[in-house]
Amino acid sequence: METDPYLDPELVAALAARGGVPAPLTPGGLAAWQRRDAERRPRPPLGQLADGGRFEAAEHDADGVAVVSGRPAGADGPLPALLYLHGGGLIGGNAYAVLPRVLRELAEPLGLAVLSVEYPLAPAARYPAPLHACRTALRWAAAHAGRLRIDPDRIVLAGKSAGGGLAAALTLLLRDRGGPAPYGQLLLSPMLDDRGTTSSARQASGHDTWDATSNATAWQAALGPQHRAPDLPSYAAPARAHDLTGLPPAYLEVGSAETFRDEVTAYADALWRAGGHVELHVWPGALHGFDTLAPGAAVSRTAVAARRDWLRRLLC
Repeated sequence: METDPYLDPELVAALAARGGVPAPLTPGGLAAWQRRDAERRPRPPLGQLADGGRFEAAEHDADGVAVVSGRPAGADGPLPALLYLHGGGLIGGNAYAVLPRVLRELAEPLGLAVLSVEYPLAPAARYPAPLHACRTALRWAAAHAGRLRIDPDRIVLAGKSAGGGLAAALTLLLRDRGGPAPYGQLLLSPMLDDRGTTSSARQASGHDTWDATSNATAWQAALGPQHRAPDLPSYAAPARAHDLTGLPPAYLEVGSAETFRDEVTAYADALWRAGGHVELHVWPGALHGFDTLAPGAAVSRTAVAARRDWLRRLLC
């Protein structure tokens, strides 16, 4: 029987200030949740993304997929790039709202370009539509690298939560079916496993910001009748993969108190056993989305610094 996890005191205080642990998301509440999510995460205009001239920002039609890009203003030459896939459980979020933090925390200090993908959301768009949209955006970016002023040979697939799961799935798809080879994969609390049978999924119930009930609701919306099917492809849920050989270097992180802890650490272990070059961080007492919940908390600042350090070493 699982006992309650250790929770970081700064994160507990931040969660309490926001009203405590959110109620679990159920299928009946999904439409209302999506309306509230869209209100909480409005799409900032390009002028706001530019932050007074600090960054260059632009919108693109990537063969039918909306992409918004940003880079440090005045940066010369083709830059390494992050193809960033936003979080939101495959049912929420947008490409624009995540871009300011990614630009401030990663692009500016490291001299990177960022391409944030507006992939379609479930349940209106189910697997494989979001994954294929991300692949289309990557192919378009590589083909238009000169126009975008990026280095097509140094594109890192990155994402948080659902976006991290999509980045992992896209890496598998590109290995198996061809396409631009990513230079690395930055997977932040990635959503990898639709089955929801881990100890951490049970242990985090009542404590995490994204619990097993919410996770099952999101996966059901994203997969429909394929949810928990024994033959679900690994491109839908990367934790199902049997072959993790031949993949680019990976950075994985997760909180010790979050629902995804066990599936993320198991994925890192499977990558190691396949001979992969992997860095794993399990942040003590951290909840899902901890760095957004409390960006000033010590654990959040340490995590952001670790991501930067890994990217710097990868791209140097």
